[in-house]
Amino acid sequence: MRNTRPSRIIPFCRSRLQDIGKRLCPWHLVTVCLLVYVATTLTQHNWDPMSFVIRGKAFDPRASNDSLGYDGQFAYQIARRPLDAAPYLDAPAYRYQRILYPLAARLLSLGSPNLLPWVLIMINVVALPAGTALTEIILTQHEMNRWYALTYGLFIGLFMPVRLALTEPLAYLFVQIGVLAFLREQRIDSGAAFAVAALTREVTLLFPIGIAFRMLSQRRWREGLSWLSLVSGPFLVWQVVLRLWLGEWGVGSGGALSTPFQPVPFRGWWLMAPLNPVAFAVMSLLVVPMALAPATLSLLAALRRLFKGPASPTTWVLLLNASVFPFLPTSNVLDPLGLSRITAGLVVAVLDFGAEQRHHRALNYALLWIVTVVFVYQDSLLPTS
Repeated sequence: MRNTRPSRIIPFCRSRLQDIGKRLCPWHLVTVCLLVYVATTLTQHNWDPMSFVIRGKAFDPRASNDSLGYDGQFAYQIARRPLDAAPYLDAPAYRYQRILYPLAARLLSLGSPNLLPWVLIMINVVALPAGTALTEIILTQHEMNRWYALTYGLFIGLFMPVRLALTEPLAYLFVQIGVLAFLREQRIDSGAAFAVAALTREVTLLFPIGIAFRMLSQRRWREGLSWLSLVSGPFLVWQVVLRLWLGEWGVGSGGALSTPFQPVPFRGWWLMAPLNPVAFAVMSLLVVPMALAPATLSLLAALRRLFKGPASPTTWVLLLNASVFPFLPTSNVLDPLGLSRITAGLVVAVLDFGAEQRHHRALNYALLWIVTVVFVYQDSLLPTS
């Protein structure tokens, strides 16, 4: 009888899969998903890059519809006519304060109107996987599993802005550059990255302000104030320029049809309940698990750390990002797409906090945000184009 040896196929396959797993990274998967999504979208619109710029006739007479359009049109208009875009903007100072994304697109397109919409897409297609890769590095430097970074790359509040030519992918890329540089004690590089992030989207200032609070809480007054000056200086100077140029400050609660911040916690959400109970219940199915519940849990977690003793920088950052949600305007809370964009900062803060604190529970819960990527394919969530 011939001797038989156990099959080597299964061990071989297992070994190969392990090798692939070691080489495969979250940012690879995010890149593939993003490229497929972008290509599919372009195919559905006859490869017209302007399909990523949702324009409305209310702000652009050349638009083919009577809608308001969406925020990406304002970045496009500023990039196309940097000094003369005000007539095409709903709130000129508010839109101009987010200058970096349109300015980068203007420079990279060499001022070509034909290249410009392609460059707006390209910047975000590069920025989202790059931010995911930086999140991986932050996780691994704290000896945490790099695959938690999928939450960053596949959260709808960072993924969908690629489709709509928005500022979030580039802004949070610079945030993660700043976080990583701070982790490596490269203070000037970190401050510069956060300063650039603030000129891309102002809400990212919550990250360096949180770090400054950490310094000030340790009575490192000079270091904390110097840090704030480094980070906020360019933003404040730009605000003065906008005031002198356009007659308004850029900081506000939003553009067209926006409502003010609420003084009563969560009033922006429950205000709708007595007016339309059914719509309130349906909206709550998305709003509560995606944003309000995670923000509340994050707020409690950050406060618990603060009461236990000296808090880390990411604890302060988490606290500030979570503290925004109880006071959000109704116009933000009841707009799923807009709310997801605001929640992007909370997602990044939770990931950075979970990495630094080695908080497995926070990172495991954060994985639930990946589910939101399924809404990317729901055209009903997109503004009318």
